[in-house]
Amino acid sequence: MIVKVFANFREICAAKSVDVPMTDGNRVIDILESLIRMFPALEEEVFTPERTLKPFVHVFINGRNVIHAEGLETRVLEEDQFALFPPVAGG
Repeated sequence: MIVKVFANFREICAAKSVDVPMTDGNRVIDILESLIRMFPALEEEVFTPERTLKPFVHVFINGRNVIHAEGLETRVLEEDQFALFPPVAGG
């Protein structure tokens, strides 16, 4: 599955998108866990110690925030568009 990453996540992954294998499952949490195995520095940026998304970190599947679906348990397909956004500040 292609995961698009933004802002400082791009710096960590050294790319605008990452091809993440779906061998460990087809839920958002499974994709994020695989991505973190590939880029361990993402872990403290994405998850709280309780394994929930940090505040203001957003995952969109096909343009829809997973908080409006089943959160980290949301099922994904290989062809879905998966986007991971970090907290963004600005003015």
